[in-house]
Amino acid sequence: MEPAEVEFLAEKELVTIVPNFSLDRIHLIGGDLGPFNPGLPVEVPVWLAINLKQRQKCRLIPPEWMDVEKLEEIRDQERKEDTFTPMPSPYYMELTKLLLNYASDNIPKADEIRTLVKDTWDTRVAKLRLSADSFVRQQEAHAKLDNLTLMEINTTGTFLTQALDHMYKLRTNLQPAE
Repeated sequence: MEPAEVEFLAEKELVTIVPNFSLDRIHLIGGDLGPFNPGLPVEVPVWLAINLKQRQKCRLIPPEWMDVEKLEEIRDQERKEDTFTPMPSPYYMELTKLLLNYASDNIPKADEIRTLVKDTWDTRVAKLRLSADSFVRQQEAHAKLDNLTLMEINTTGTFLTQALDHMYKLRTNLQPAE
């Protein structure tokens, strides 16, 4: 799966906006949205929130987890644990990128949030690389990958499957013929 496909999936996540326009409920294939009333918060998919924000039709309210203190806790917990800790959203990296690119003026301490999420990402990817290295060295046949996000799996998936394929070919060539 390409990173753009993962981002597309992330755009279906719901966020809260405060519209500055009135509109009755809209009926879409993915479900009904609205009604939209000025000043009253409403949950919409990220793709719609970004579209409305670009047209200056709303103010975006950042997700509850997109807070400096909470992200510091998550980062510190991730650094402390040997295993992967649960993330606040299965699309935390993609949502951070999208929301900070299109609505950073609605997110307090946006630069600190960007840094904290990047630190957490780097820690998790380093753990993933160490786990993959250990997995390959020990010639394991399967692994349990709890609490990884789709994008994190996506970053090492191709490499790991190719490495395992090469290992399989080497093993089968080294076994004596019967």
